[in-house]
Amino acid sequence: MVPPSHAQSVEESPPAHAQSAEATLDALETSLDGLDAAEADRRRERYGANEVASEGQRSLVDIFLTQFRSVLIYVLVVAAALSVWAGHVVDAVLIAVIVVANGLFGFVQDYRAEESLAALRELTAPTATVRRGGTPTAVEATQLVPGDVIELAGGDVVPADCRLVETTGLEIDEAALTGESVPVSKAPTAVDADTPLAERTPMAYKGTNVTRGRAVAVVTGTGDDTEVGAIALELAGTEETETPLQTELDALGRTLGLGVVILAALVVPLLLLQGTEPFQAGLTAVSLAVAAVPEGLPAVVTLTLALGVRQMAEEKALVRRLPAVEALGGVDVVCTDKTGTLTRGQMTVSRLWVNDGVVAAEDVGTDRSAVDETEPTDTHTDIRTGDRIDLLLRAGALCNDAAGDEGDPTERALVDAAEDSGIDVTALRDSHPRTDEIPFSSERKWMGTVHGDRAYVKGAPAVLLSKADRILTEDGPVPLTDERAARVSERVDAFADDALRVLAAAYADDVSGDATGGDEFEDGLVFVGLFGLIDPAREEVADAIAATRGAGIDVKMITGDNVRTAAAIAGDLGMDTEVMEGREIDELDEAALRDRVESVDVFARTAPEHKVRILRALQDNGHRVAMTGDGVNDAPALKHADIGVAMGIRGTDVAKQASDIVLLDDNYATIERAIERGRAIFDNVWKFVGYLLSANVAEVAIVFIASLFGYLVLPAVQLLWINLLTDGLPAVALGADPASEDVMDRPPRDPDRSIVDRGMLGLMGGTGAVSTMAMLGLLAITLGGATAVTPYAMTMVFTGFVAVEFEKLYVIRWLRETPIISNPWLGAAVAVSALLQLAVLYTPLNRYFGTVPLELGDWLLIGAVVAVCLLGHLAVAVAVRRWQRAER
Repeated sequence: MVPPSHAQSVEESPPAHAQSAEATLDALETSLDGLDAAEADRRRERYGANEVASEGQRSLVDIFLTQFRSVLIYVLVVAAALSVWAGHVVDAVLIAVIVVANGLFGFVQDYRAEESLAALRELTAPTATVRRGGTPTAVEATQLVPGDVIELAGGDVVPADCRLVETTGLEIDEAALTGESVPVSKAPTAVDADTPLAERTPMAYKGTNVTRGRAVAVVTGTGDDTEVGAIALELAGTEETETPLQTELDALGRTLGLGVVILAALVVPLLLLQGTEPFQAGLTAVSLAVAAVPEGLPAVVTLTLALGVRQMAEEKALVRRLPAVEALGGVDVVCTDKTGTLTRGQMTVSRLWVNDGVVAAEDVGTDRSAVDETEPTDTHTDIRTGDRIDLLLRAGALCNDAAGDEGDPTERALVDAAEDSGIDVTALRDSHPRTDEIPFSSERKWMGTVHGDRAYVKGAPAVLLSKADRILTEDGPVPLTDERAARVSERVDAFADDALRVLAAAYADDVSGDATGGDEFEDGLVFVGLFGLIDPAREEVADAIAATRGAGIDVKMITGDNVRTAAAIAGDLGMDTEVMEGREIDELDEAALRDRVESVDVFARTAPEHKVRILRALQDNGHRVAMTGDGVNDAPALKHADIGVAMGIRGTDVAKQASDIVLLDDNYATIERAIERGRAIFDNVWKFVGYLLSANVAEVAIVFIASLFGYLVLPAVQLLWINLLTDGLPAVALGADPASEDVMDRPPRDPDRSIVDRGMLGLMGGTGAVSTMAMLGLLAITLGGATAVTPYAMTMVFTGFVAVEFEKLYVIRWLRETPIISNPWLGAAVAVSALLQLAVLYTPLNRYFGTVPLELGDWLLIGAVVAVCLLGHLAVAVAVRRWQRAER
């Protein structure tokens, strides 16, 4: 990567990874002595500090005001103003509290999301060792400029994008940037210009970690002109997407607002024509308008989502943005990373080979009672006489720098394999102390350790075969003939075909103890055997993927790993093993990619831009996509996705803060459970939206039709009380309903279908009509021919409507296939609400509500009306359920 000021050279010459180190130094007008202080200052003036830009971050005020940019909120504000005008201050205060509480909660959630760019800036190493006029000097990493020559060592964070000039055994963990599951060996040798990011061995990138070795490198890009910087700029320019529920609630708000205006325009003239006082006519219109708006809907939605957040947290899924709870349940494609999500995220020895036998690592015996590993010895008799698998495991544990949880993932896997087989590695190392070593280097491709008079070597199989003249068999060491070497190579290829990373182990006896030059290891080794390592698939993931697919959700693996590994893991998980590489994606236009993403489920060697292109292609095809990721490279895709899912254990802060949901256990199976929870939450939202709106439809219809005949039934205070009871505890308790048994047997809901779909319209219209006719019939019976509504008739309709609403709760739950007796909170909510209704009948409160106490005969009549409504509501529910099943 060459700085932007060298635009002409960029056009005329290949990128830094495709040039020699010398050519890169020349292009940057520097040398191995680095820049002098004056030139570094001049370049800093030109390029700026080595920091990621913070453009695109919103102010706190903007984040707060955004919470109120919802049509439903606007409607509620108007309803509150009308309530104040009509003298219903309590209702206005209730609406205001709901609006402000929702706004504050959303503000807290969104503010956290804005921290993603700050996390990117924190990836920069605090200091760097830079050569100033040939002298190594420690400077703040933010002071680096293109052309600076820096020194890297194990444990360092790479402070800028740079071209390697000299390396000694350098390995860099680039998982956060490329998704590569193991550290990558680096060397200064140039590679092809079109080499994928994960394979650019002569480059080191800002924010990655040096795991071993040393290097001298020249800085080629700083700040925004780095791979991390490009990701930061993309994040800054990415707009937050609304979840389907947010979009649908806005549409509902617009519909309700229009309906309120039309309602008021019809009712006021009608009442005036009948001789009603203008103030009373206006008061009735306002009451109907307020009754038509489900004031409690935002609060109930928020509380239901918050309850889902708590439940999902218990299931290891932490939700960062409330609407994402429901939106996850509506996805129809999950794009998932491989390493640590589908796999364990830990290199593991899978198979062992010694001349001519393959043993699964888990089948290695653990009986070591005959071997005393606590007694130090220099003869290694116990190792030479043990079986060959035992010797192979011990060689891997001794020729190894890993200790505890520290060290290279591959070396930790060798230690784990030895310990799992029953070897006490600590005791083994104590009894066979290391007296000398030859460290691993990417040029040698092997490392060796000396323990007394024996040396152990591990490394690339081809290299160790070339250095060995014997191979260990059941009869002891025998000459390594061409035929035996060929069989070893065949086994290496077979392991590689199964996506195993293959290492070989060998030993040499009678070494002098001075191994610093490695001359004694140049030949004469005894080849012991092979380790086959892999990051294996999680055992529970195959079933989780099957369950996800059974729910109509496609699963696609997108990884930075190589094709062979991706295909092998896909096969283990029951996925299609056709693999598409990142370079193939580069060759396709958008239309061709949209076609290919439908048939390909596995993508390998992908860069950040590939993930975003795959995501957008799926979205352009009409899919609702959840994207998982853990690295800096995943952040753009996480933010572009309909639902971004980050890994909580190994995920970077950048990925977490660009996401909507964080998996606390990094396990794909948790995604499957979260999808199930999201679908259950949508069911609950659907139930109480249907419940509230159908009640409002009936309220408006009853008052409107009665007014046509000159009867003013259900005055404002009673309408608002009904809303309080129905929008209150029972509706909130619906949010605690358990998931239906068939929730994961349904296909994902159509993203273009509103929450007020055909089924809900049928529910609202059907149940509303039944309730309206029943209440008007009850009104006619209780009026007894009177020309004006009496307090008794008003009380009967008022109480009868409340009772019918409680009955309808359970009908709606049955409609969504929720077990009737499964939510104790709902039973308690209905009981409390019923007691509140009795309080306005039999306590002094009745003077404020215009009600009178009812007698036993009155309650029997109300019970009969409720029974009739139950039959009518069930008939509507049966029809709606058939519609919904037919549309799946």
